[in-house]
Amino acid sequence: MKQTKRISRPVKVGSLTIGGGNPIAVQSMSNIDTADTEKVIKQIKELKSAGCHILRFAVNSMDAVRAIPVYKAVTDMPLVADIHFDYRLAIEAAEAGIDKIRINPGNIGAEENVKAVARICNQKNIPIRIGINGGSLEKDMLIKYGGPTAEAIAESALNNAKMLEKYDFNNIVLSAKSSDVTKMICANEIIASACDYPLHLGVTEAGGVENGTIRNAIGIGALLAKGIGDTLRVSLTADPVKEVYAGHRILRVMGMESGINVVSCPTCGRTKIDLIPLAARVEKLCEGIQTQKYLTVAVMGCVVNGPGEAKEADIGIAGGIGEAVLFRKGEIIGKIKEEEIENTLKQEIMRIINE
Repeated sequence: MKQTKRISRPVKVGSLTIGGGNPIAVQSMSNIDTADTEKVIKQIKELKSAGCHILRFAVNSMDAVRAIPVYKAVTDMPLVADIHFDYRLAIEAAEAGIDKIRINPGNIGAEENVKAVARICNQKNIPIRIGINGGSLEKDMLIKYGGPTAEAIAESALNNAKMLEKYDFNNIVLSAKSSDVTKMICANEIIASACDYPLHLGVTEAGGVENGTIRNAIGIGALLAKGIGDTLRVSLTADPVKEVYAGHRILRVMGMESGINVVSCPTCGRTKIDLIPLAARVEKLCEGIQTQKYLTVAVMGCVVNGPGEAKEADIGIAGGIGEAVLFRKGEIIGKIKEEEIENTLKQEIMRIINE
């Protein structure tokens, strides 16, 4: 049964709208000193090319604030200022033309500071993302719940949203993150049931590419499967471009984004073709093909049950000795030599895209 999507209120971030039933936006964060404009501009272009929809960077100095107009001049990608501790930097970033501000009210000081940020963002119609992490909860939440539980994370997010609402500010996005996947899932479920603000999903401190992608795929995927989530970041200890690729792969696997989804079998003793490197080459080939359609390409190890197991695939192959059968929607349409597999698949993919 298809899961009903939670329809959140729309929030406009620059030229992009998140929530309100809009497509899920993939975000990343620059890992370069924001004041280093030459390197950051290069990274902005790389991330944009990879499919990044929204980019966040640390604003921890006035030098970083002064760089904001420079970045706004070179990209139409919405830019987010990540602010910790010094609320005055949030005010300056708003004045400098930032598209969105991310704060953690738990470390930004007195409520008057939050009020000042809300005032300037209201004036300039800039949304605020309240970012709550299990590792930086307010002391009263930790005392109340005995630690950074899912309930504590969710209550902190909702309480801080109420604080902004006191000052007539509701242009809000919420995020509730933890390095504990189960807590992250539970916290977002609580928030989703308590308000209609858009939710930014992610597992924080997730690790390197392999472990981090697994943690995020579980946490983000579990929530997306329940219709929860409006934008996401796959946090990795890696090049931010890899975060963007991982985010798009998660959406594609969930059937929530157009593109080519490659499926392949795990191999067994019946495999008569060098499937593991072949599957890797086909994945790389498909990454370079842009399409507005959602396609599944199957790379299977044998003809015994390959077309049957992957009968829903738009196009696929099942390996034999020195050859493969080509099938479409489970129906065998021909045989090809092993060395012809990649070119043939590309031709068939392009034929389907152009149909």
